[in-house]
Amino acid sequence: KVDTEVYELIERSIAISKITQGAFDITYGSIDKSLWNFDKNMTRLPSREDALKMVHLINYNNVILDPVAKTVFLKERGMRIGFGGIGKGYAAEMAKNLLTRQGVKSGIINASGDLTAWGLQPDGRQWRIGISNPERPQEIFSYLDISGKAVATSGNYEKYIMVGEKKYSHTIDPKTGLPISGVKSVTVISRNAEFADAMATPIAVMGIKAGLYLIDQIPDLHCIIIDDDNIIYTSRDINLN
Repeated sequence: KVDTEVYELIERSIAISKITQGAFDITYGSIDKSLWNFDKNMTRLPSREDALKMVHLINYNNVILDPVAKTVFLKERGMRIGFGGIGKGYAAEMAKNLLTRQGVKSGIINASGDLTAWGLQPDGRQWRIGISNPERPQEIFSYLDISGKAVATSGNYEKYIMVGEKKYSHTIDPKTGLPISGVKSVTVISRNAEFADAMATPIAVMGIKAGLYLIDQIPDLHCIIIDDDNIIYTSRDINLN
């Protein structure tokens, strides 16, 4: 049995897993950390067979929820749940809700890079959010002016490994156990910080074409994708400055 707040967060997470066809999966916590450890030097990649063994417990369909008893049951021994893919956005959204309930009319919250902003700046302008250059993260290549929206970015420029001359992203495809390729960063814009955070990584996992198609099907959801060749792709109704 878990608190209602935790239960509802798990419930929303599973809904996102369904939307993304498993590209987002909170049972990702079940992965064997001995396979990938991006805090240590790795000299070689695991085989595809070993990678698949390490992710065999990742399956959101094996999380059984009881809405009456508020219980969460994991069907397979060794399964774990982790909120790493949604936690920062959840925290930002909860902090914003707390402040707005207390009468704060405008503000911006930065939850370790996941941003949510509401109202206007003191000079009456919207909040200006910089989009990092994946090659040089301290530099801004573009910006967005927002209010009543949240921005979250997932990229391979802060956490990765080098094996030989090739860079491998810390973003792992939960279906294969191997790092994704082809996408350097994904920035998602939504009205809800939790949703923006949760959607950023699965869009990278799904790839450019499928990711953009999904984004364009969901109201008030937008994204900016930068591929390995530094080509920029945007969903509908995005105007970069």
